[in-house]
Amino acid sequence: MERCAFLSGVCSSRGCGCHQQRQGPAETAAPAEKHVEADAAALCCAGSGGIASPRPPSPPPRCSLQDLPVEMLVEIFASLPGTDLPSLAQACTRFHSILHTDSIWRRRCREEYGLGENFRNLEVMGVSCREVYTQLLHPYRHILGLWQLATEPYRELLNVAVDGLCITGWKYLPPHYLQVDGPMQLKPSFRIRLTERKSATVECMEGYSRPHSGHYSRPHRCHLRIQKDGFTIKCNHSMSGCSQKHLPKWVSEARGLVLQHAQWFSYRHSDCLTYRRIYLPPSHPDDLIRPGLFKGTYDAYRLKIAMLSFHGKYARATKIAGDPGIPAWKETLEIHLRHRIQLRNAEILRNFNVLSRIVQALHEQVIQELQEEEDGPEDSPAQPSVGGSGAAALEEQPAHSFALPEGVHSRDQNYPRACRMCFYGVDIVNVCGSAYPHRFPGIFILFDENQFGFLCLERKCFILYRRVQDTFRNVEAPSPQAFLEMLENLQALPPGRSSLQAL
Repeated sequence: MERCAFLSGVCSSRGCGCHQQRQGPAETAAPAEKHVEADAAALCCAGSGGIASPRPPSPPPRCSLQDLPVEMLVEIFASLPGTDLPSLAQACTRFHSILHTDSIWRRRCREEYGLGENFRNLEVMGVSCREVYTQLLHPYRHILGLWQLATEPYRELLNVAVDGLCITGWKYLPPHYLQVDGPMQLKPSFRIRLTERKSATVECMEGYSRPHSGHYSRPHRCHLRIQKDGFTIKCNHSMSGCSQKHLPKWVSEARGLVLQHAQWFSYRHSDCLTYRRIYLPPSHPDDLIRPGLFKGTYDAYRLKIAMLSFHGKYARATKIAGDPGIPAWKETLEIHLRHRIQLRNAEILRNFNVLSRIVQALHEQVIQELQEEEDGPEDSPAQPSVGGSGAAALEEQPAHSFALPEGVHSRDQNYPRACRMCFYGVDIVNVCGSAYPHRFPGIFILFDENQFGFLCLERKCFILYRRVQDTFRNVEAPSPQAFLEMLENLQALPPGRSSLQAL
């Protein structure tokens, strides 16, 4: 009884909230004091009945990141982006020491840059994964990706990628034998590697041989300057790798052109080459096929690389490299997805006159629609879709037999004999000396996910396109607007000129 009276007195003296409310100066007590009092009141109530109340549990000890085992810290650090590790190394001496663990940088090299080389080679070279990351991969990360040569009409493509323990710039050339089903040609242009001093060195790889001389230029140092969305390679010899005297042979070998057409190729001799970045088009579920790069033929002496992209009611195959007869920035195949051509049977395709009348009628309709769009409000009503969504819509379409109309020639006779869909299209070509681009109406023919063609009725030719199957890294645009800005620089129509004015 005395014990119970004692606990009850403690409860009253400490102001248990379940019996009474404290008055007076205690109302201004600090939050921490109130928290202690509340805990005491709870213990008081729990202690009624003659049983002593236990003491409140002590707060859990504070755990610091520095108190974790080394193995756990290594695993945590290895999962962080490499750009965060330098700041982490400055936090304390222990972190700085742990970040010298090579397994951390090995994982960063593999996950961020796809470095799959056998890391035992590093031990032979006496180089650590940390040095590969900090001295090679990270400083030159901005030049990884796909680039276009900006100093000559051919607009040669360059794919800069991590190649083993180096970064190599590969010339990305069309197939040597002018067949769209052939593999792309890869030739090294430069490489960046670590030297014995563990510093990165840029070397020119533009080797060449001269007839009857046996001369071959070995890799030698050159200068690389990185700019915004571009970079420049400067060397002490011509970057073309040949002399003007032997240009036809070099053009025939490296560009896939025959000697008698070498005069079409105006290559400016220079010891300095400038490249600008190329983004691959983003993919959307509503696209008929996956956008990307395609190889296309024109005639016996030309082959080009085009980029297929989708823009709502339009699709465009923009030429970005190849075929020096028409500079890369002066040709665009424009497909009007609203104007589908229904082919009831194969006889329509074989009849050139019928196709000409169909295309001419659609051409006049397009002119009228463009006129109405320019005269009407800027916000035009939503346009009907081509039916279905993306690849599903393509698969739902029945296959029709396909054959070229009489009198139409094709460089590649190995074209598909069945097609899925056809649309009105126009090949826009900017010819030198002309105030406006030439427009050649025709039929865009979609065969499957990896093949399409364009039937140009005015020139009576058929151009076959096949997808470039190579996989690229670091080619995604940072935003849709960045891709559109890049594409505007490659379009055939000059900026500010409407499509109607060009008709």
